[in-house]
Amino acid sequence: MADQGSAERDEIADRSAPRATIVHEAVRKQGEEELSRPAGSLFWSGVAAGIAIMASVIAEGALHHKLPPDMAARTLVAQLGYPLGFLIVILGRLQLFTEQTIVTVLPLVTRPSGRALAATARLWAIVLLGNMIGSCAAAALNTYGHLVSQDLLAAMVAVSRESLMHKTPSEILLQGIPAGFLIATVAWLRAAASGGELWIVVILTLAIVLGDFTHVVAGAAEAFLLLFSGEAGLGRVLGGQILPALVGNVIGGTGLFALLAHAQVRQEL
Repeated sequence: MADQGSAERDEIADRSAPRATIVHEAVRKQGEEELSRPAGSLFWSGVAAGIAIMASVIAEGALHHKLPPDMAARTLVAQLGYPLGFLIVILGRLQLFTEQTIVTVLPLVTRPSGRALAATARLWAIVLLGNMIGSCAAAALNTYGHLVSQDLLAAMVAVSRESLMHKTPSEILLQGIPAGFLIATVAWLRAAASGGELWIVVILTLAIVLGDFTHVVAGAAEAFLLLFSGEAGLGRVLGGQILPALVGNVIGGTGLFALLAHAQVRQEL
C-alpha cells in the first residue's frame, strides 16, 4: 500500500507542471553560467548565430522565389521559412542577443549589484557585436560571394525590402517590443517544458513574422542585404533600422518579460 502511494505521488509529480519559482531558478542558473563564460567563447558563438540567422532570410527568399507570383497567399507561405534560422541558433545553443535579455537579467534582478550589472553589460555587448558581425558577413557573402543564385538573391532582397523599407524608425522600435517579449519567452518556456523545444521556437518565431514585428538580429541580416544591394544607405540601416529594433527588443525582453517573470516569484525566493 505504501509502495502504491509512493508510486502515485511520483506519477503526480511527473504530470505536474513545474512551479514558477523552479522555472525562474533554472533560467537564472543558466544566466549565471552564460555570464561566467570566456569573452572569446561568447563572441564566436555570437558570430555563428549572426551567420546562421541568415538561414531565415534564405528560406523566406527561396519560398518567395519558388511560389507563383500571382499566388494570393505568396507572402504568407514565404513567411513559413522565417523560423529556420532561429531553430539553428536556439536549438544549437548559439548566442542570440535577444534571448539573453531574460537569461542574463534574472541573476541581476535577483541579486542586484554593480558587479552583476557590469557582467550583464559585458555579455550583452560581446554577443550583440558578434551577432552584428556575423549577420553582416553573411549578407556580404550572399551578395558578393555568389553563395546563392542571382534569382534567389533578388528574392531575398525583395523579402527584406517588404519587411523593412516601408517602416519608419519609430514603427520599427514599437514593433520590436513584442518581438523582444516573444524571444525572451522562448527561454522561459524551454525551462518550463520537458520537451517540444522545436515547436516552441517555431510557434513563437512565426508569431514574430506574422505580426510584422522586428527582431534586431534577423532584421540586421535583412538590413545588411539592403545595404550591400544598394537599396539602403548605411545611416538608414544603422540608425533607422538596427538601432530602433535593438531598443524595442530590449524593452520587450527586459523591461517587460524579464522583470514581470521576476516580479511574480520575487516574494517566494
